[in-house]
Amino acid sequence: MRWTPVSVNTDFPFSWLGRQPYVSMWQKLQQRAAEVAAGTQDEVVWACEHDPVYTTGRRGIDNRLQAELSAPLVQTDRGGKTTFHGPGQIMLYPVISLRRRGISPRSYVRLLEQSCIDCLKEMGVSVSRRKGLPGVWAGEGKIAAVGLRISQGVAYHGMALNVDVAAKWFAAINACGTGQASVNLCSILAHPPTLDVLAGKWAECYSRLLGDNSF
Repeated sequence: MRWTPVSVNTDFPFSWLGRQPYVSMWQKLQQRAAEVAAGTQDEVVWACEHDPVYTTGRRGIDNRLQAELSAPLVQTDRGGKTTFHGPGQIMLYPVISLRRRGISPRSYVRLLEQSCIDCLKEMGVSVSRRKGLPGVWAGEGKIAAVGLRISQGVAYHGMALNVDVAAKWFAAINACGTGQASVNLCSILAHPPTLDVLAGKWAECYSRLLGDNSF
C-alpha cells in the first residue's frame, strides 16, 4: 500500500492513500482497529477512493442482486445496507477508540456527519441531515453515507462523500435502502477541490470536532 502524507492540521496521523482495492483496505482497517484496541498502535485517519465495488452490511448478500451488478458485491462487517464505492468518491476511514474517548456510538455518527457538513459548508455548499436517516443530504439527494463497525470499543469503516461518481453505479441499487437519489459535489460546485485536497480539508474538520469533546 502506498502512503501519501497530506499536509493537514490534525491531532492524529492522516494519510491520503489514493486508489485502493476495497477488500485489502478493509483488512487494513480491521488490523489497525485490533491494534488500537490492544494499545499497540495509535488512532489514525486514512482517506482513499476505491476500485468499483458494491458493499453490504452484516445482513447478508442478495444473490439475485449480485447477478445483476457490473462490479463485485462484498459482504462486510459494517452496519447499513447496500451501497457503491468507487472512482470519484472519497472514503474517510478513521480508526478511533470511542471507549477511550468516552463517545457513544450515536454521538459518533453525528460527529462524522457534522465533519462532512462543516467541510462542505466551508466551500459554500448547503447540506443537512434528515431525521431518522444517517448521512448528509444536498437538496433531494444524498451526498454522503455513513457505515460503521465498533469492535472492542474501537470504531472503523467511516463515511463516503460523492464528488464525481458516474450515475450508472448508483442506478443499479437502492443506495443504503433510502429510495432516494444520490448527488455529486461536482453537480453543485463547478470546480471542486481534487480528492486529496478535499480529503485533507475533511480530516481537519473531523479533527476539530473530535478535539472539542462536544459530542
